Amino acid sequence: MARKKITVIGAGNVGATTAQLLAMKALGDVVLVDVVEGMPQGKSLDLAEYRPLAGLDVDIIGANDYAPSKGSDVIVITAGLARKPGMSRDDLLKMNTQIVKDCTAKAAPLSPEAVLMVVSNPLDAMVYVASEVSKFPKRKILGMAGVLDSARFRCFLAMELGCSVEDVHALVLGGHGDTMVPMTRFANMAGIPVAELIPKAKLDAIVDRTRNGGAEIVALLKTGSAYYAPAGSVVEMVAAVIQDRKRILPVAAYCDKEYGVKGLFVGVPARLGAEGVEQVIELKLQPEEKTLFDQSVDHVRKLVREIKI
Repeated sequence: MARKKITVIGAGNVGATTAQLLAMKALGDVVLVDVVEGMPQGKSLDLAEYRPLAGLDVDIIGANDYAPSKGSDVIVITAGLARKPGMSRDDLLKMNTQIVKDCTAKAAPLSPEAVLMVVSNPLDAMVYVASEVSKFPKRKILGMAGVLDSARFRCFLAMELGCSVEDVHALVLGGHGDTMVPMTRFANMAGIPVAELIPKAKLDAIVDRTRNGGAEIVALLKTGSAYYAPAGSVVEMVAAVIQDRKRILPVAAYCDKEYGVKGLFVGVPARLGAEGVEQVIELKLQPEEKTLFDQSVDHVRKLVREIKI
């Protein structure tokens, strides 16, 4: 049986780390594409030379054009400008719209059966751009946001509880940004609701830290943004699709009346398999949760309205 092919567009920190983790999990052959001459070739060669040490039997190719990506099973778009200190995700809207538009227009026709995953910010709006340009079925297009935000939420909860992150389960809904909705009601430690273990004031502080998780790292690094956790989040999603695992993961998926949302990509729990988003899992939100979720959706809708493709 032929090996799967995964194309990662953008060979910066997120893209290169994604390529590394994909190779280490041997999910398929990896094509790393970037416009900067020599960069994807150099990084892919470095990764290829790592294969004998790690016992990895996958091919890793770097290119400045899209020809090697032909026939990909999954396309991951990480290309785009990263946030700088004081810059919101929304500031990136115009600049990254053009980048994602160009990447999608070149990659999609070569791999018409692929599942397309977007990582570029502002995330929910960039998934919309990829959808409009690619014309792929909506189930085949999704964005990486909720997996990362939920991982941050789980991390901060585990730090507070002093337990293994493996025993903490949590979910974040809504747009990827300041309006995201960490769902404290569903957060638990080995089945025990965290609300019974953490005082409300402290839990509220953890929610705020989750919402600002990316900005906190940007402020610390000063010259870059997060890439280890984002790359790991992408790989979690790619594995669910490549291996048809039917994972329930929070992703930016197309909503067609679910949660009262029509025609937008927003962060919701979904079942991921070989066809991409196979089902949006609709939760019964409490009034306060619904209000916060609707505010987050309104923010995404506002960004989408500003996009000119």
